[in-house]
Amino acid sequence: MAPGILPYLRERPLVLKRYPDGITGEAFYQKECPAYAPEWVATLPVYHTDSDKTINYVLCNNEATLAWLANQGCIEVHAWLSRAGRLEYPDIVVMDLDPADGTTLVDVLEIALLVNRALKELHLTGYPKNSGARGLHIFIPLYPRWTFREVTAAMGYLAHLIVQVYPRKATTEHLIHRRRGKVYLDYLQNVQGRSMTFPYSLRPLPGAPVSAPLTWEEVAAKKIYPGDFNIIRRRLEEWGDLYRELLERPNDLTPLLELAI
Repeated sequence: MAPGILPYLRERPLVLKRYPDGITGEAFYQKECPAYAPEWVATLPVYHTDSDKTINYVLCNNEATLAWLANQGCIEVHAWLSRAGRLEYPDIVVMDLDPADGTTLVDVLEIALLVNRALKELHLTGYPKNSGARGLHIFIPLYPRWTFREVTAAMGYLAHLIVQVYPRKATTEHLIHRRRGKVYLDYLQNVQGRSMTFPYSLRPLPGAPVSAPLTWEEVAAKKIYPGDFNIIRRRLEEWGDLYRELLERPNDLTPLLELAI
């Protein structure tokens, strides 16, 4: 799987989510590269003003590092939305669709289609992927020109627009107990320092589901079941890498940003 995974992770700081005792055991997040890591594991020092600390993040740029991460119990692959050298300027923006209690996967897919329609009106291209659980992520590639604050404002505008169109099923409510029966459009994932589950990452659930790229035709058909996306190599062999254009066709955020500000 390394040829499929590495192009998306290259030069991105990783947040390690480790499961030393498997998916039924206790998990923990780790930002600092372990002191015992082999010398060939590349790291990136990042100074955080809020904690006045420098954290040495792992960079997964080759197969050896990917295998080492697997041996550390890193079932999930969490990466930043920006790359080394341009950390303040994300080259991916995300709309994370998170279903609250009382919603179905069909509800999520309907909201995703509304987001896609809005993106098209703004001449933006989004790429859907199964979260690996009940949710759905829409990745939007960008030229790394805009700050995290700007892209968060842009995605916030888009999220609130969807809520206005479909208030019965969409919400941007931060309090979990107020989201019941609705799909939460989490645009706040686009904050510097936060990490997202990246394409082809395993999820720590029975059956080993994968966060798999989808086509918009699959989303429209509304027949997506997370458990279907576990032996992902077969899908790659048949469909190819559905996210490859994400690396090749960045979007211009200007039209959306002009509306948001």
